Amino acid sequence: MTSYLVAWLIAANGIAFVLMILDKKFAESGARRISETTLLGWACLGGAAGTFAASRFVRHKTRKQPFAARMIAILILELILLTLWALGFLDLLIA
Repeated sequence: MTSYLVAWLIAANGIAFVLMILDKKFAESGARRISETTLLGWACLGGAAGTFAASRFVRHKTRKQPFAARMIAILILELILLTLWALGFLDLLIA
């Protein structure tokens, strides 16, 4: 189970990172953009760290509210859940 979760988190964060960078490139070139719903959706699916990292890396959507606030809230929630999982507290809910 753990290896599947780690693989999923790596994939989701990679996809979220790439989508944010692509959206920045699309914005600069005037092309059709990736929707905020899609970007936040990938953040909710486990890609919050990738979304956050890409936003800082290419300086994209860092001041856009409420997107930035939602992105940070999802990141904090995912970090809390990962910490609880790593400490074994979520095993009680699954068992």
